[in-house]
Amino acid sequence: MSVRTAIVAAALAVSTPATADLHLQNGTTTLQDFAFHDGSRLPALKMSYRTLGEPHRNAAGEIDNAILLLHGTGGSGGNFLAPGLAEGLFGPGKPLDTARYYVIIPDQIGHGNTAKPSDGLRMAFPPYDYSDMVEAQKALVTGTLGVRKLKAVIGMSMGGMMTFQWATTYPELAGKFIPMGCYPIEIAGQNRLQRKLIIDAIKGDPAWNGGNYTAQPVAGMRGATSIQMLMASGALYLQTTYPTRAAADKFAEEAMALSLSGGRDANDAIYQTDASRNYNPWDKLGRITAPVLWINFADDLLNPPELGVAEKAVARMPHARFVLVPGTEKTRGHGTLNQPEIWGDEVIRFLAD
Repeated sequence: MSVRTAIVAAALAVSTPATADLHLQNGTTTLQDFAFHDGSRLPALKMSYRTLGEPHRNAAGEIDNAILLLHGTGGSGGNFLAPGLAEGLFGPGKPLDTARYYVIIPDQIGHGNTAKPSDGLRMAFPPYDYSDMVEAQKALVTGTLGVRKLKAVIGMSMGGMMTFQWATTYPELAGKFIPMGCYPIEIAGQNRLQRKLIIDAIKGDPAWNGGNYTAQPVAGMRGATSIQMLMASGALYLQTTYPTRAAADKFAEEAMALSLSGGRDANDAIYQTDASRNYNPWDKLGRITAPVLWINFADDLLNPPELGVAEKAVARMPHARFVLVPGTEKTRGHGTLNQPEIWGDEVIRFLAD
């Protein structure tokens, strides 16, 4: 579900980011009278985004090198600029080399600096879902930034699910799709179970007070973060990296402290976690005629290969290839999303093909 805990783990082990020469631009747009799929409306929905690289225009004057990059639950577009990850994604010869591509990285609804419950509406904020997020992304890409067709949509975790949402809702608006760390099925079973436990942990803290707290419900947020930490990494990686009780305890304490110090809001976390409730592109996979590169990880507890979904899903898409990255001592389960050195060559070849 979330790469946030995996990023916390990575942040404990790496240091200096290398974002120079990426032509980073920060922007904000306002989507007027934004309509949500449940009938709710906001008179103005603020959306924050970043772009890397420069737009290239073809002979017709249209931008032809734009890639939409989508983050995971609880994160923001800034996650991709985290230490260690930016170098592996955007540098020369890397998967999203900013000398070649114009990379658009929005903060999704409910995340980062985009409109969210903690801006003031709290639990009265419209109950957004992934389809609402995709509509906001489309408005940003085609309206604010003037991109008629994306070269590719790439998403990780929640972003991967939104990539499938894009591909089945607007299959003609991108040349290629790269969903990562996800499945194109209803969120049920273990995945929904851990989401419900996260939500219940927060709401079960008396300090949450129906969302009307004056200070963050720390006990509830600790419980929610604990569940995420258990699900986000790989068992073999954790065993080999923290091989003693003392080492594992120390890591747990440091990762928890770092996560809780990040300022994540409890109401935001509830909305973020529950936004997947309507997600289910399964019956629409046949609409995807563009090439698809779908990457999952064998040691990912959130998307375990034993569900047998991938083979059936690929059969529904005429130009899809599924890559299952084997689990090793170097992979980190769901957190392998933050290791482009492991899967990046697949993306490079796919985009260049």
